[in-house]
Amino acid sequence: MHSLLQAAAETAQATHPLSHTAAAWLWLVPLLPLLGFAINALLSIVAAYQPGPADPSAAHGEESHAGHGEGHDDAGKHEHHAVPRHRFAGLTSLVGPGVLILAFFVAVAIFFAMRAAGGGAMEHPLVQRYFSWMPVGDLQIDAAFQLDQLSMLMVLIVTGVGALIHVFSVGYMRDDPGYPRYFAYLNLFVFFMLLLVLGANYPLVFVGWEGVSLCSYLLIGFWFSDKANADAGKKAFVVNRVGDFGFLVAMFLLFANLGTLDFVGVGEAAKGLAVGGPVVTAICLFLFLGCAGKSAQIPLYIWLPDAMAGPTPVSALIHAATMVTAGVYLIARSAMLFSLAPVAELVVVLIGALTAIFAASIGLKQWDIKKVLAYSTVSQLGYMFIGVGSGAYVAGMFHLATHAFFKALLFLGSGSVIYAMHAAYHHTGNHDDAQDMRNMGGLRKYMPTTFILMWIATLAIAGIPPLAGFFSKDEILGSLFARAQGSTIAQAHLFGIPGTAWLYVAWVLGLSAALMTAVYMTRMMLYTFHGPNRTGEAERPHLAEAPWVMTGPLVVLAVLTVAGGWLNLPEFAPLGPVGGLDRWLEPVVGDATKRVIGGSPPVAPGLELGLVALAVLIAVVGIVIAVMRLKPATLVPKSRSPQEEGFEKVLVNKYYVDEIYDTAIVKPVVGTSRGLLWRGVDAGLIDGLGVNGAGYLTRFVGWVGSQFQSGQLGTYAWVLAIGVLAVLGAVTAR
Repeated sequence: MHSLLQAAAETAQATHPLSHTAAAWLWLVPLLPLLGFAINALLSIVAAYQPGPADPSAAHGEESHAGHGEGHDDAGKHEHHAVPRHRFAGLTSLVGPGVLILAFFVAVAIFFAMRAAGGGAMEHPLVQRYFSWMPVGDLQIDAAFQLDQLSMLMVLIVTGVGALIHVFSVGYMRDDPGYPRYFAYLNLFVFFMLLLVLGANYPLVFVGWEGVSLCSYLLIGFWFSDKANADAGKKAFVVNRVGDFGFLVAMFLLFANLGTLDFVGVGEAAKGLAVGGPVVTAICLFLFLGCAGKSAQIPLYIWLPDAMAGPTPVSALIHAATMVTAGVYLIARSAMLFSLAPVAELVVVLIGALTAIFAASIGLKQWDIKKVLAYSTVSQLGYMFIGVGSGAYVAGMFHLATHAFFKALLFLGSGSVIYAMHAAYHHTGNHDDAQDMRNMGGLRKYMPTTFILMWIATLAIAGIPPLAGFFSKDEILGSLFARAQGSTIAQAHLFGIPGTAWLYVAWVLGLSAALMTAVYMTRMMLYTFHGPNRTGEAERPHLAEAPWVMTGPLVVLAVLTVAGGWLNLPEFAPLGPVGGLDRWLEPVVGDATKRVIGGSPPVAPGLELGLVALAVLIAVVGIVIAVMRLKPATLVPKSRSPQEEGFEKVLVNKYYVDEIYDTAIVKPVVGTSRGLLWRGVDAGLIDGLGVNGAGYLTRFVGWVGSQFQSGQLGTYAWVLAIGVLAVLGAVTAR
């Protein structure tokens, strides 16, 4: 049976309109970064290999310190000796970004092939099967890629934005002694992300899912000699495992109930599931648990802010273009299931809304420039989940795309700022925190290009038209408001409360988070670039713009931030093709969207314009509040800043969530592991009673036997006599 299905799939692949176009080179897109990983890893190993001396005694006291340079330690440490560049830095600088740029060009060629083939040709995805991966009984899983409009969108984002981040890294990491190792990890990260978005079935997606987790562990803990960095990497890895449990259970349920795990098969089998049934609801809730872990939603968001321990370009890659968006992508990819589970979608919407406002409130009082952006990412991911959770799958993916542009710009811009601060501190031997905004101020005079570009991204994320973030965020909130009446989600109930009420609550939370976003992002810009400079008198002459290999990618991202809204212009703003992304993704999520909308009436044009005006007004009010209340001129450097009190202290300490988790979960688990499992079960039961007990018993038996081998004839005679009497007694006893 499977061979027949396989033959049919191969025939469909051969006759697909895209099979003889550039799409045939789809396999090359992930292969290129994998090749980059192999080359850079080899360069790293070769450089680290040091054969022992022919005469070991002659080498004592002559250890080389080559390769231990300064690097760009984001934790704020500075060493002042000369830093030799890695001997393979030139080749790595070509290979690392080069493979991503080539992959992007291949992706663009495939995109134009899809455009040329026309919409009718892409009604069905192109599935390229390479080999049978897991043929076990009824479980038949192929190593196969699926090319459709959704995977194409993600491939363009991952390779395009990823390539810019790689180019930026050439300047940012140029003096790091682990330069080839860094690019090896970065290339491998992109390879697994492409595997995730191109996989034609859930297990292959899960391979990419786990692969990006592994690479995030390696990259977050890249400077592993610092314990805090190593711990941050471990934290990301462990928290993601909690979510992965949900993903695995969802796959088990899918196979048990639908008998297949590939997307095409699941899409067909899902048509037989009842709307709102317990099976599909359970599957979607477990899938969402996996998404919450990967995309940092409550309560599994705690790993993402700590991911700032890695180099800043890593933060940009994880936060903007790749890993954290995987959960949003998975829900959009599983739209055929989620549209059948309105209760699960309500849960997604509420968790997304709570995450958006919770993270935004923490961002209000963070001083580390990267931490502000980290909580901003968590908050914006909440918006994306509001979108895909409310059945507005296109709106969620639209915000994912625009967020990749302006958040990458913000992170790389902050990287330029940190680079300049490090350079200035390096000249004077200052050990102040180069990432704390209280030590910055007035940088617009020294970094005018970065200043302008970061303001563009700030206005975009705040929702100011006509920048990209305005269109995508407005579409999410507008869609949420529209689905509050008549949709399948609105008709569902959660904890006895109708979905309509929950959706309006989520809409209000989304607007409130938008207000906070405008405030904390403006605060970040005011304290970083405006007011007097607080870096230090001696350091000030050394503040300068980053080199163009770093600033160039910022310019490209700024252009995308300005023009990104054109991807899906609304009808009220016909500045170009209206609804482009709607039409592009319609073959993938169109049916699911219609199923969710149900009898939801369209929003009247006047009301729609009113909602848009309200969203813009909130963004403007947030910026005005920040400008009116915050005074950069009165801010003092971190070393002279007073401690926060009251609720501000709670926000600075992030609601003490990490401390609560540590007290309620980590310490009890560690205590149970040490007291019960280690000392009780392992040392006491297994080692003490089992292994050592068997040894003691054997020794005792041996000792007893040895007592009968004393060598004294009198004793032997007595024992013999007693034995004879005992035997006779036993024989004669009645």
